[in-house]
Amino acid sequence: MNKKVATFTLSLGLLHSVSAIEVTGSAGIDLRYYLQDALYVQQERTYGSLFISPEIYGEFNDGQDALLFKPFYRVDEHDDERSHGDIRELQWAHYQENWETKVGIGKVFWGQTESLHLVDIINQTDWVESVDGEAKLGQPMANFSYFSGYGNFSVFVMPYFRERTFQSSEGRLRPPVAITDAIYESANEQNNVDYALRWQSSIGDWEVGLSYFSGTTREPELVTNLSDKGDLSINPFYAQIDQVGLDLLKVSGAWLLKLESIYRKGQSEDFAAVVAGFEYNQERVFGSRYGLGYLAEYQYDEREDNFFATGQNDIMLGLRVTANDIAGTEILMGFVQDLDDTSTYSAYLEASSRLSANWRWKLDGYFFSSNNQDDPFFFLRRDDHIEFSLEYYF
Repeated sequence: MNKKVATFTLSLGLLHSVSAIEVTGSAGIDLRYYLQDALYVQQERTYGSLFISPEIYGEFNDGQDALLFKPFYRVDEHDDERSHGDIRELQWAHYQENWETKVGIGKVFWGQTESLHLVDIINQTDWVESVDGEAKLGQPMANFSYFSGYGNFSVFVMPYFRERTFQSSEGRLRPPVAITDAIYESANEQNNVDYALRWQSSIGDWEVGLSYFSGTTREPELVTNLSDKGDLSINPFYAQIDQVGLDLLKVSGAWLLKLESIYRKGQSEDFAAVVAGFEYNQERVFGSRYGLGYLAEYQYDEREDNFFATGQNDIMLGLRVTANDIAGTEILMGFVQDLDDTSTYSAYLEASSRLSANWRWKLDGYFFSSNNQDDPFFFLRRDDHIEFSLEYYF
């Protein structure tokens, strides 16, 4: 049989076996406005962008197999590096009663706390998307998970590394010089094979997670280089690390007790870090339909000179407002204070609500203050901004 005919026949057979294909996703427009004049001449006060994120999902083999494809693309009017595309997920999954496998490009989230996700290390941060680090790049991986009465066991093999995205010279939220080419400790660079293990279980009222990672760090150190011509460059250095992590969650009535802790070896210094705190939820405040969530977390990190280590000795206080209306209106406000330097703090605002079944608006705000030149927020002190997004879900 002709190879093309055979391939076409096989493709038709696969499509015929797919019981259902769902096409969903979102698209929208963002407008980001910076409250202060820029520190550097290339930068602007306003940045507009368009984005689209479709999702295609199909099941076959009586639901035992599934395919997921979730691309993403953004076009920014000023920052060439923020105009970028990514495959967030492209994954085949096979499910059995007590185990599953996933192969392809995927997203995995670990963690429990609100202000920092120390143990979340599988996916790389898409830094040009959001300064809070919540947006992640898709990670090529093979994953096997086994479910038992003793907990859930997962193994991850990651054959390719994703570099963190950074702003261009025209972008904001960056150091004085735009971050350029990566430097690797591994001779294999992006082709270094990383491994991770995770165990998660319920023990009484506690949700417990233990994790181990070995490979290329997702959190680079920034290295300053001066060329023979006197040109300054900042390069991300990706070291080989070993990291163990612990995350805990206890639900006790209206109280949520949370903790994440890691110990990492292999970068310029071995270090431990922890974030711990609580959330207390109160419903029908003063007899209204509104709910309030009160948050407090303490952050500790032994490092002192890493650009991305912002929680050395900080406290976060937050308030979550839930309207409990048909539009799903929510507001989250947070304030993070450096306990060693009163001039260093940050604050954030996240609000969203539906306009209809398909339309939603979002308003995010991030604010920074520091008089200490050795503090990461010193480079962001003129980058307070608000961002309005209008999204259409299909």
